[in-house]
Amino acid sequence: MNRRIFLATAAAGAATALCGANDRLRIALVGLRGRGRDHIKGFGPMPGVEIAVACDVDEAILATRLDDIEKLTGRRPKGEIEYRRVLEDKSIDAVVIGTQNHQHTLQTVWACQAGKDVLVEKPCSHNIFEARQIVAAARKYRRMVQHGTQTRSAAAVREGIEQLRKGAIGDVYMARGLCFNFRDTIGRAQPEAIPAGVHYDQWIGPAPLKPFTKNRFHYNWHWQWDYGNGDIGNQGVHEMDVARWGLGVKYPTRVSAMGGHFLFDDDQETPNTLSAQFEFDEGGAKKFLTFEVRHWITNVEAGMGGQAGVSAVGNVFFGRNGFMVREKLGYKTFLGKEHQPGPAATSQENHFENFVTAVRSRRPEDLNAEIEEGAITCTLIHLANISYRLGRSLRFDSKTMTCPGDAEANALFTRSYRAPYVVPEAV
Repeated sequence: MNRRIFLATAAAGAATALCGANDRLRIALVGLRGRGRDHIKGFGPMPGVEIAVACDVDEAILATRLDDIEKLTGRRPKGEIEYRRVLEDKSIDAVVIGTQNHQHTLQTVWACQAGKDVLVEKPCSHNIFEARQIVAAARKYRRMVQHGTQTRSAAAVREGIEQLRKGAIGDVYMARGLCFNFRDTIGRAQPEAIPAGVHYDQWIGPAPLKPFTKNRFHYNWHWQWDYGNGDIGNQGVHEMDVARWGLGVKYPTRVSAMGGHFLFDDDQETPNTLSAQFEFDEGGAKKFLTFEVRHWITNVEAGMGGQAGVSAVGNVFFGRNGFMVREKLGYKTFLGKEHQPGPAATSQENHFENFVTAVRSRRPEDLNAEIEEGAITCTLIHLANISYRLGRSLRFDSKTMTCPGDAEANALFTRSYRAPYVVPEAV
């Protein structure tokens, strides 16, 4: 780690350490099974922060996590099943949302309406309509809302983006996002009784009420359109976000995606193999982004793949004078036809600390992943999924936020919401 990255990381930690016991930030953790464990480990020992409430609709998981928090912090938070009861607690300053994709926007909007700041995990929206509403709510209620794309809080990656801006590899014209993860078949699951202690109606939330199966519940919900967005909307959010960030673009003018569900005969609805292309034309500067999702065995690409044959996840940026590889929380550059090593760095990320620091400053620009950036990235993901589902290319107009003249595509920008879990329209 070079000196500048070390100082940036240390400064973020010092800012958090300034929060004393008399200025304690009381937070609620919502959704505790997967990413929620990282929330506990991250916020639990943080100076000036108290995990005051933990909430989950699965009573068994809630009980386990309450024990985990007490063991880590010496303090047992209040346990809640009902999310809206958490928001009624006026002593809660912020909520950290680690629930399913299809709950993220509504739970964030409700939190903003209740005067809470929010860290919401990726993707912040389940569809394009929600991507607009989550930003509108943050603005309307003047809340600090951070998106869970924590790569933006890695000092080395931020340095890498700065190197791209400075021309380290020349004019950047193309980015590639890779999401090659080893994921086995989920098999087929028959409807069964709802497990004891699972509050399934709340878990389903805005989605259609369907019979309970294991493949519509813990983690496998990622591969069902009602709740998830496939791996491009799961692991892929991080790579899409960095690709767009490095290119310096927002919305595409054209999107095309194709792929399918290969190798396995199972309950997965989303594609396990996908290739998407995005064209950008912002101010006459044309740029191109490609994104690939692949399950099962893979090769090592552009030096990526710490576990050869298992995963290759990251980005490659192509410029006039070379290329840059971003893998995990670092970057490397290769210059000229001979691929001579150029600037490189690695670091850790401090995303949770950044959120706390920004909540205290009340300056949205202090958030490394302010919600609008997350919403733009999620819009690209949703456009790719719509293109795949329709089997054709899309034209997109960022001024109207529509696919002009394409009623079939525009209909997939939103969903039918199950009352009372309805995302309110603010824009």
